[in-house]
Amino acid sequence: MTTAMKEAVEQGQYLTFLLAGEEYAIGILKVKEIIEYDTVTTVPKTPHWVQGVINLRGAVVPVVDLGLKFGLEERPVTKTTCIVIVEGQVEGQSTLMGVMADAVSQVMDIAAGDVQEVPTFGTRIKVDYLQGMAQLGKKFVLLLDIDKVLSADEVQDLTAAATTLSEAEDNAASPILPESAPTSDEDNRAPDANDGVAE
Repeated sequence: MTTAMKEAVEQGQYLTFLLAGEEYAIGILKVKEIIEYDTVTTVPKTPHWVQGVINLRGAVVPVVDLGLKFGLEERPVTKTTCIVIVEGQVEGQSTLMGVMADAVSQVMDIAAGDVQEVPTFGTRIKVDYLQGMAQLGKKFVLLLDIDKVLSADEVQDLTAAATTLSEAEDNAASPILPESAPTSDEDNRAPDANDGVAE
């Protein structure tokens, strides 16, 4: 059993979700929360699979469409579309991001004997992105290795984009104070005891 598969078994529970008609799963320990798909602010000069960013209780979180990154067909946003907030580790750095899902299915327990190696053929995404696969009824669910889905450079680009947008929003929200009128020497003169006293 590979190291990735051992890590998958140790996690035990997985959140399963649909992506372009396929069933995928992410270790429940990586999942922070699930939110409804809402307004996503687009960020210029980012890859086509980056949907944009969202404001999650004051934190700017990038949202990615893994289907597009995997080369799958583009899907429309529906009532069941949601965003799974996950925390990944890339080169020792913790990264928070949102993963678009066409629909969330269930939380399932996976026993050690249920995890199998992914064959090098027949899957529509790179095997490097997967920890293994497990049988779910009459079909298989693919176990995503969220730490390997994005490279260090891609994570850095996402973080930079999110930071830039956050700074832009902060600057837009900051009130612009009016400039003070210039003062003359007369204005700066200390009041005299005779000021205001009639001769």
